Amino acid sequence: MGRAMRLTRRQLIAGAAGVAALGSAGIYELVDGLGAAPERAEAAPPLPEQHLLEGQRVVRDNGVEVIVPPLHHEIVTATVKVDAKQLRAAQAELEYALTTIDRDFAPSPAGLGVTVAWGLPYFRAHVAAQAARLLPHDRRAGKSALLDAIRFPSDPDDTILEDNDVAVLLRSDRREHIEEASRRLFGELELFTVTSIRRGFAGGGFAGGQSLPKRMAVAAEIPGADLIPDTAELFLGFTSTQKAGLGPAKIANLETLGYADLRGSAYFREGTHMHLSHIDEDLEAWYLNFDFRERVDTTFRPALAVAAGTQTVPQAPEDVVTADTVRHEFKLHGRIGHSAALQSTTRLAGDTVGADGTVYPRGTAVPQRADFNTLDNPFAWSSRPDDDGIGEGPSAGVHFVVFNPTSDDFHRNRLAMDGVLPGGKLPLAPRARGQGFNAVLRTTHRQNFLVPPRRHRSFPLSELLS
Repeated sequence: MGRAMRLTRRQLIAGAAGVAALGSAGIYELVDGLGAAPERAEAAPPLPEQHLLEGQRVVRDNGVEVIVPPLHHEIVTATVKVDAKQLRAAQAELEYALTTIDRDFAPSPAGLGVTVAWGLPYFRAHVAAQAARLLPHDRRAGKSALLDAIRFPSDPDDTILEDNDVAVLLRSDRREHIEEASRRLFGELELFTVTSIRRGFAGGGFAGGQSLPKRMAVAAEIPGADLIPDTAELFLGFTSTQKAGLGPAKIANLETLGYADLRGSAYFREGTHMHLSHIDEDLEAWYLNFDFRERVDTTFRPALAVAAGTQTVPQAPEDVVTADTVRHEFKLHGRIGHSAALQSTTRLAGDTVGADGTVYPRGTAVPQRADFNTLDNPFAWSSRPDDDGIGEGPSAGVHFVVFNPTSDDFHRNRLAMDGVLPGGKLPLAPRARGQGFNAVLRTTHRQNFLVPPRRHRSFPLSELLS
């Protein structure tokens, strides 16, 4: 890192404290100085569904295809400011703003990805009767496809279950694109009261040299930052965006796998579900208390043969294990691997034909993750700093964003991380060392959202009000 990139901890804290105004990136201004944007293909019309990005570059690392994620990420959460009589006008105003953003920025990392997701508080308070009739129903759970967030066995007792009306995810290689969209949606429009701003970054050193997470953590003087591998895509050292480990384009749609019943209406067809959480990461505990062998056991599966220092470990369909294998390895080793446990619920158990006739082979991943590292503590800005526990200075963590067909599908996946597998729970104590990542992770906030299809992204169902 060049001399011009070195900042003192005092400068970093000052930057983080100045994020109250939209468009003030604070510490994340470092990203442009520390990581060059990769070359990207432009997205072509027609526009993809709003939770999908086009033009993402694919590279090979250790013989594995890896998707290169956007450098910059921002999530703005908010409550709706307007009343019922103003919703129709608000819908038109928001849609006009989003359409102009679509016109100005291609839906790709080179341009800007915009995902507008709506929480249960919005549906309950503003369009309750319409939501009761039209929100998709989860066939497996026998409940709504959109559920309140829950605390999981390994979550702290003080994990906050949030109640935002809306969350907007912005992704781009260009920070100024995100700032412009955020200004248009939350600075110029009088539709929302912003409750939090969450920022972060991703980007591995696949072309050689030091990766963005390593550089950012070192610049922020995060404890344990010097122990992050130089080319790590994320703070914890292993590659997360393997193409085979992410669901293909439409698989997480509400209708694709038949998990959700659209209740005789096409209103939410091509929409999806989004879970949002913030997770603290204890980098010192991860790198000092777990040697490389145990980090592999913890991240993937016990006794998996991996050469020392490897960051991209194959997770293709042929590498997928079953719940029975996880149980057997737990009996042998007294631990579970994060990926192996998740595979029991996140990968297809057999060849599956989607609603549009697409055949998804056994072992195909269903969730589409969009998580990214952060130095927020836990948010860059909050309207309720005491309630949200905003701390001083940067802190290592991840804003976890994932798209699943339903809330229940996400809940099944997250419970598997705690050893709750199809067929029963393993005898693991919450946050036990043998329970994958949970010994070094602490979730501070959670909420579930519904992502409507692009055509209904603006104040969904409000046009049906009488």
